Amino acid sequence: MAVVKVIEVLAQSTEGWEAATQEAVNEVSKSVDNIESVYVKDFQAIVENNQVVKYRVNAKVSFLVK
Repeated sequence: MAVVKVIEVLAQSTEGWEAATQEAVNEVSKSVDNIESVYVKDFQAIVENNQVVKYRVNAKVSFLVK
């Protein structure tokens, strides 16, 4: 029987939501092995002077527990 654990993380990027999602996976992978998937729960953008300057994601990262 496989057991999958899910952790929720927040990540951001100046390049876009895809880059923010990749940043979430990159950071989690520093301390977690066997990442199976990432589910982006929420998106947020930070605006300064009428320009989007940061993209944020609230992501759930799933990984296999061995």
